[in-house]
Amino acid sequence: MARKPASMYRRLKGPAYTRRKYIGGVPNNRIHQFHVGNRRAAETGQFSVVVELVANNDCQIRHTALEAARVISNSTIRKQAGAQGYALRVHTYPHHVLRENKQATGAGADRVSQGMRCAFGKNVGTAARVKRGQRVISIQVNPEFYLTARDALRKASMKFPTPCSIKLIKGHEHLKGLI
Repeated sequence: MARKPASMYRRLKGPAYTRRKYIGGVPNNRIHQFHVGNRRAAETGQFSVVVELVANNDCQIRHTALEAARVISNSTIRKQAGAQGYALRVHTYPHHVLRENKQATGAGADRVSQGMRCAFGKNVGTAARVKRGQRVISIQVNPEFYLTARDALRKASMKFPTPCSIKLIKGHEHLKGLI
């Protein structure tokens, strides 16, 4: 059976469903790396510019969308800055387990699928619950790669179900001649 569209899981409804201890058969997260690039340089503060992608609305972001955003932003910044010239971090973790009430398809399915209103559903994936103004991804770079980092976050924002803003957190003084 095909996956239902992600737009079905965009809104925050009800309490978070996160207790994996009591939930059987939760699919694994597609996102495996939350830190990419030169993590040691980021921890010691060698990068002077920090750019963040911030969600403009409350929403749920599926784990597949987080991974797609990480891949596109990582490949964009890595081409220009090199493997050690940046540090990318995904700040949200998909804790919330998504459920789906499977529906029958095909001839005669309208008679089969009539029962069980408000059914609980089976586990189909995970999502990160994001609040308005929460940072989702951040990139630390040197000033010469600032515009590339902005472009990488712009491409990543297209993978999310909410409009996003790109904010310069640190490095205003280093970018006076570049912007």
